[in-house]
Amino acid sequence: MEPLSPTCDAAADIRLAERLRALRRARSWSLDELSALSGVSRASLSRIENGEVSPTASVLGRLAAAHRTTVSRLLADIEGDAPALVKRSEQREWVDPATGFRRRLVSPPAVGFDCELLSCELPVGARIDYPIPPRLGLEHHLYLMDGALELTVEGTVHRLHAGDCLRFKLMGPSRFVATGPRAAHYILVLR
Repeated sequence: MEPLSPTCDAAADIRLAERLRALRRARSWSLDELSALSGVSRASLSRIENGEVSPTASVLGRLAAAHRTTVSRLLADIEGDAPALVKRSEQREWVDPATGFRRRLVSPPAVGFDCELLSCELPVGARIDYPIPPRLGLEHHLYLMDGALELTVEGTVHRLHAGDCLRFKLMGPSRFVATGPRAAHYILVLR
């Protein structure tokens, strides 16, 4: 986690903090209970919920998994319902403060739609670990447009190059590492 910076969308960070606090309270979980479920320290949870820090992609993944939702749906909850036509200027982007990972909601989650479409960019050498899936069996279709990506799914390493597509249903941990001389740019469909 990183302190909020002037370049962050501070309003979105505050809405995310409020949403995470509301989700925890709706389940009547204490910070200690959520910490045990997510593997995120109680102190970090408190700082996130108070809007003092912005969660990293890995931490956000842990929190989404504890709440049995995807990161996209968690972020969409703070943005409101998406229209049928989502113009480029309206596609929300989130940047991991620790790695520089960029995640743009091309087709965000919405009522009546089963999948999400994301455009992602992982900087060279960056690594993101997701120790638990947001939902068991979450279907992924990852198309690598540029760069090289090493994706470990439940202990199996897949090395992708531009033009490769990997599809899988996630039941355990995963790791993304950009291994090429350029950032890894990929499209991800979640269902």
